[in-house]
Amino acid sequence: MEKTNLGKLIFIVDDEPSIRKLLTHWVKNQWGYEVVTFEKGLDMMKELDQNPALILLDIMLPDSNGVELLSEIKSYNPNLPVIMLSAQGSIEVALESLRLGAFDYFPKPIDSNRIEPAIKNAIRSYDLHKRVEELEDNIQNEYSFDNIISNDPRMQTVFKLVSKILNNDITVLINGESGTGKELVARAIHYNGKRKDKPFVVVNCASIPRELLESELFGHEKGSFTGAHQRKLGKFEAANAGTLFLDEIGEMEMALQAKILRVIQEKEFERVGGNETLKVDVRILSATNRDLKEMVENNEFREDLYYRLSSFPIVVPSLRNRRGDIVVLINHFIEKFNKKIGTKIKGLSKKAMKHVYDYDWPGNIRELENTIERCIILTDTDEIDLDVLPEAILSPNINKQIDKNGAMFTESSPIIPFEKLKEEAIKHALDRTNGNVVEAARKLNIGRATMYRLMEKYSLDVERR
Repeated sequence: MEKTNLGKLIFIVDDEPSIRKLLTHWVKNQWGYEVVTFEKGLDMMKELDQNPALILLDIMLPDSNGVELLSEIKSYNPNLPVIMLSAQGSIEVALESLRLGAFDYFPKPIDSNRIEPAIKNAIRSYDLHKRVEELEDNIQNEYSFDNIISNDPRMQTVFKLVSKILNNDITVLINGESGTGKELVARAIHYNGKRKDKPFVVVNCASIPRELLESELFGHEKGSFTGAHQRKLGKFEAANAGTLFLDEIGEMEMALQAKILRVIQEKEFERVGGNETLKVDVRILSATNRDLKEMVENNEFREDLYYRLSSFPIVVPSLRNRRGDIVVLINHFIEKFNKKIGTKIKGLSKKAMKHVYDYDWPGNIRELENTIERCIILTDTDEIDLDVLPEAILSPNINKQIDKNGAMFTESSPIIPFEKLKEEAIKHALDRTNGNVVEAARKLNIGRATMYRLMEKYSLDVERR
C-alpha cells in the first residue's frame, strides 16, 4: 500500500508490548505514518520537541496517569491532538479526558476501522489550525508599520498618530483620496492594537446597494422582507469584540447614519425586522475620500455622526504630495511582481523614471502598483523603458480642463467661467451614465443630494434623469 502520510509523526504511548506492536503495524505499515513508541509517559514528554502530529496515549501507565499527562501535553501545546486509549472502558474517564481536551477516546480492544478515521480527522484538524495560525501571523506581519512603505515626513506623522490610538477604542476617521492606502492604515490600527486577535470586518458603503446596506450591517430576521428566507447575522455581530471598518462612509444615506450613531453611542441595535436588542462591543474605524464637513454644511451628512466618527481624524496624503515615496514604492512593487510573475526586472530607465516621477498619479498608490505590474508584463528586457509606459504618463504634463463635449483642451483655450464648468460637468456625467443620477454623482465624487440640487439649479430635467 502507498504510504501517503509519510512525514506525519505519531507517538504511541502504551506499556503493553502487544498493543504497541499492533498499533505500529496499523499506523506505520498500513496507514503510512511515521511512528515513535514509548512504554512510559515521562519518556514521551521529554521528546515533545520532535513535534508529533498526534499522540495515542494509554490512560494506565507504569510511571504516570494518562489523564494527568494529557493536561501537561495541553499546557505544552494546547492544539496538539491526543487520542486516549483505555482498557477500563469507564464513561467517567472518557468524559474527563474529553473535558481536558482529548480529541477522542477509544476503549480496548481497539477497532482499527474506527480509530483510523479519527486519526485522519485529528491530524487534518491540527494541520488546519496551524495554517490558520500562520495566516494570522502573516496578516499581522503584513500590516505592521514596517510594511507600510514610506520615507515621507507626512506619512511618518500618520504613523505617530496611529501609534497613539492602538490600545484604546476611540473612533477614527481616515481621510484621503482613492488609492492612498486608507484601508491599509485601518488594518495597521487593528492588527497592532489590543483587538488584533479579534475580527477585522470591512464594509464598503459605496459598493453595497443602499436598500441592502442596512441588512448587511445589522442583519435581518426571517421574513423581514421579500427574499429574507432565513435569519442573517450582520457585520456588527461578525465584528463583535473586534473592529468594523466602514469604508466610503460618505456614501451612506442619512436614515442609516442615525442607526450607526445609535450603535456608537449605545452599543446596541436590532436586526432588520426584529425586536430583540443586541449588545455589541465593536471599535469603529471609517474612511472617506470626500469632505464630510462640507457634506454636513450641505445637509448631506449628519453633523452629530460626523463629530462622533471624527473623534480622531487622520489624513493620508496623496502620492503627488509625497513624491519622495514614488521611487521607494516602485522598487517595492518591482520586487513584489518579480516574485509573483517570475521576472527579473532591475528597475526603470532614466527617461522612464523621469516621466513616472513627474506624473501626478491621480489614482495614487493603487494606480502606481497597477502600472508597475502592467509594465513588468510588457517588458522584454530587464529594464522598464518608455515603450511600455501608459500614454497618460508619457503625455506632456499640461493644465487640462473639460469642455462641454468632455474633450481635453490646453492653457491656450479660452477661459470658461467656473460656474459654467460645473454645469457642463453635470451634463457630461449624466450623458455618460445614461441619466443614472446615483452613478453620475459617484463619478463626480459628490453626494446625491448635491447632485439633485445642482440639477435643479441648472434647470436640468430631474424627473427624466
